[in-house]
Amino acid sequence: MINIEGKEATAREAVARCCLRLNQQALQALQAAALPKGDALAAARLAGILGAKRTFELIPLCHQIPLSHVAVDYEIHPDRGEVHIETVARAQARTGVEMEALTAAALAALTIYDMCKALDPAAEIVGLRLMQKSGGKSDVWRREED
Repeated sequence: MINIEGKEATAREAVARCCLRLNQQALQALQAAALPKGDALAAARLAGILGAKRTFELIPLCHQIPLSHVAVDYEIHPDRGEVHIETVARAQARTGVEMEALTAAALAALTIYDMCKALDPAAEIVGLRLMQKSGGKSDVWRREED
């Protein structure tokens, strides 16, 4: 584990994204909150937030960070059969919150996948990536839009 004792606590933020590809039947059921297991978007939002808070238990050598905010948002694109997931993690900490934002996005996507897999066994999660981060020594980093 990296020693962060000498680092100053600063405002940290990270934004992560991923995409879930679904067939039209699963996407329509998702939008209508009519999946056999219930409202997948609500469940996924909770899973993402809980996952961010427990990242240190899931990823070896991650620090436990006192998160001040975690958001999980969605954009559904029926024409492309995609659900875009974006997460934001914030903290006043000595180390970054990138892993927390990425974990939130991954767990939100996995939750939707789990709840849709009966209607679309070919569903796939793609493009998990960090979009931007701020705080600390390197201050601001942003991914070029793809």
